Formats: sequence, structure tokens, C-alpha cells
Amino acid sequence: MKQPLGVILAGGQATRMGGGDKGLLRLGGQSLLTRVIDRLEPQVAGLALNANGDPARFERYRLPVLADSIDGFAGPLAGVLAGLDWAATQGAETIVTAAADTPFFPADLVPQLLLASEGITHPLVLSATPDPARGRVRHPTFGLWPVALRDDLRAALQDGLRKVVLWTDAHEGREALFPVTTFDPFFNVNTPEDLARAEALL
Repeated sequence: MKQPLGVILAGGQATRMGGGDKGLLRLGGQSLLTRVIDRLEPQVAGLALNANGDPARFERYRLPVLADSIDGFAGPLAGVLAGLDWAATQGAETIVTAAADTPFFPADLVPQLLLASEGITHPLVLSATPDPARGRVRHPTFGLWPVALRDDLRAALQDGLRKVVLWTDAHEGREALFPVTTFDPFFNVNTPEDLARAEALL
């Protein structure tokens, strides 16, 4: 399989942060988005950003900005679809997505997702971490997605599907389990308190 393209999901409304772009918040002197780019870019064959609204606010990052093609803030799957449509124009077979508000995700994200996808028809894998109470927790904004299923995903979104795992389970999606050390590497910044915690984790 060819190396995937990367798509950073920044299309959320950031309501718990008071609106705006969470990826542009500063953490340790850099934007969250810069930290995510620096972590994902070495792992993929090319990179784009999924965001809605005026793309000019991301000009400094020099990345293609992909808007959702499904109206009404359809959630992360709409960003995945935008990424898959872009990847199809680039001749890619897969994309790996990462959230713009998750600065500490694993530096071996892509290799582990690819490893978990071996031997299945459609390379569809979500990241997961162990959880003492629930066994494991899936992180649906961090996944490997096949371009071949983009029209199926489009139809599902148009039919009103919004929950990522319902769609991935329907296509025999797998999980790649990542270890948790002192904190979950998929910890994301949703609130001002989370941002303060991220500063402490730095």
C-alpha cells in the first residue's frame, strides 16, 4: 500500500472554548495546529487541513484547506469525506486523520494504523487506548480511511449518519491500540482547563 495522505480535522465549532479555531490557540509558544502538523507531516505523503469558513485564516500554514461538502456541521465524518475526495484527486488510496486540538498524539500513529490494517479488504482502522472502566476507548478522529469507500460514506452522511463508529463497524473497521503512559496520548483541548493541563504536560 502507498503511504497515506494526512488530513487534519479542524472543522469543529469549538463551543466549549467559546467558538473560533481551537487549532490556533497557543500552547508553549506555538499554535496547537503547528504542533499537530509537526507530528503528522513526517508520517504521511502529503498534508491538508479540513476547515470551514474563510480559508485565508490558515494561509500561514501553506496547506490545502478542504471544506465539508455536507452542509450543517455533520461532524468528523464530513471532514473525513472531504479528505477522501481530495485524496482521490491526488491518486492516493488512503488518508490518515488527526484532530487539530490533540497535540500529543503518538509519533508512530501512521505505522501502527497501517500495521493494524494488514489483511483486510478495506484499510479502515480507528485509534484506541486501554481504559480501566470500559476496556478500551476508540478515538474516531484518529484513523486510517480508504478512498475506495468515499461514495459509501457520502451516501451514509446524506442519509443522516453522524456517529463514526456506526459506519466503521459496518465496514469491519479495526482498532489500533496505543499505550497510555502518564496520560492518554489522544488527550484533546476542549476547554480552557484542558489548555492549562496541556501547558503542564509540556
